[in-house]
Amino acid sequence: ANPNVRTAYKNFALWVVRTFHPHYLGLASEINTYMDAHPDDVQNFISLYNEIYTLIKAEAPGTQIFVSFQWDDLNNMFPQPEEGNRQPLQPNWEQIKAFEPNLDIWVISTYPYFIFNNETQIPADYYTPLLTRTDKPVAIAEGGFSSQAIGEIQVASTDQVAYLNAIPTQLGPRLAFWVNTLLDDLNIDSYAEQMKKDGRDPQDAQSLGAFAYIGLRNSD
Repeated sequence: ANPNVRTAYKNFALWVVRTFHPHYLGLASEINTYMDAHPDDVQNFISLYNEIYTLIKAEAPGTQIFVSFQWDDLNNMFPQPEEGNRQPLQPNWEQIKAFEPNLDIWVISTYPYFIFNNETQIPADYYTPLLTRTDKPVAIAEGGFSSQAIGEIQVASTDQVAYLNAIPTQLGPRLAFWVNTLLDDLNIDSYAEQMKKDGRDPQDAQSLGAFAYIGLRNSD
């Protein structure tokens, strides 16, 4: 609702378009988490998105514009009492529809190892509902699956392979692009050492631990 924020946001988006001429442009990451946390501000953001969408299309009609949605949360796979009695595997489609018709592509993020672990497999139809709800292209803006166990999350490299197969198997030719968040696993000890040198609390590096092994190569 802050006019200064709106102006800055709009100007930056237009600067990106004019400077880099991107084919794809995401204007928000995992926006449904913001919609859950700040329902009073949702319409303000949607109106800003629509305003920016119109301005960009006037200059660069070929740019594919979107916001991403956190798929696991959209499916109510995490306990969140503030959202009410939402049922797992029943996506909150209204949160995506709120941005239509100005979504050029339906884009999600997903980290299913937080849910499907301890030998629980990703369902064969976990991602396919996307294809039944839109005829537009779909994409993965960020995501990954751990190749090693992390605390109570008991997974292995074979589970990561299953995830890497699930995405193209379930979304197929409709998948426009797919970003695995990390190419290489993280070396948490190295991060902690650098943070200490920078005068930061090295314990902050441990917050990255849950994502340390989602790369496609080992840290070495």
